[in-house]
Amino acid sequence: MVIGFLRTIILYLLIIAGIRLMGKRQVGELEPSELVLSLLIADLAAVPMQDFGIPLLTGIIPILTLLCITLILSVLTMRSIRFRAVICGRPSIIVENGVLRQGEMRKNRFTVDELMEELRIKGITDLTTVKYAILETNGQLSVLPYAGQLPATAAQMKCNPREGGLPAVLINDGRVLDHNLRDRGLDRAWLERQLKAHGLRDTRQVFLLSIDEGGQIYLSKKEGAL
Repeated sequence: MVIGFLRTIILYLLIIAGIRLMGKRQVGELEPSELVLSLLIADLAAVPMQDFGIPLLTGIIPILTLLCITLILSVLTMRSIRFRAVICGRPSIIVENGVLRQGEMRKNRFTVDELMEELRIKGITDLTTVKYAILETNGQLSVLPYAGQLPATAAQMKCNPREGGLPAVLINDGRVLDHNLRDRGLDRAWLERQLKAHGLRDTRQVFLLSIDEGGQIYLSKKEGAL
């Protein structure tokens, strides 16, 4: 029992280290080589995790080998554009100037139904408004509408909106983040005044309190807090 517990922890930590090598990505954003690595590592780790008769090194050595290969491939893809194209592929233009490129769709086995679904997700129903639709190497579809279809920006409308800046969380689920208070040049006395202004007595009644660089405060009370 104890041996199985320890083996599981060791393999789990090893897999976490491997996933961290691929950066903070979601499954749908993995390159083909990264997806293959994830599947192989999961399969290799499952066997020694379940069968205690197999030496732990039998599972660890292949996983470490795969991680080393991944590191080498990462270095090579950073240094060689040609090698990166071989391993990761190249983006494909699916729609150009409102016209479907059927050859590229067949090459990538990308159906019309998949294209229309991706466009609907992005709020686009009219293909003629699309300047480019590009199938990225991670399988995501990037859609670039014509300039006339883009929403007007504040600069184009000659407006000067207030720059809020990055908000800093001061209270997270009732817990005060003192380091964020200090970074904003604030203290507990200021925090107590804000709570009193919102009719609250204690920080434990606050689910979220943040303040941006412009001084704008957002406060959300805990549900059921009096």
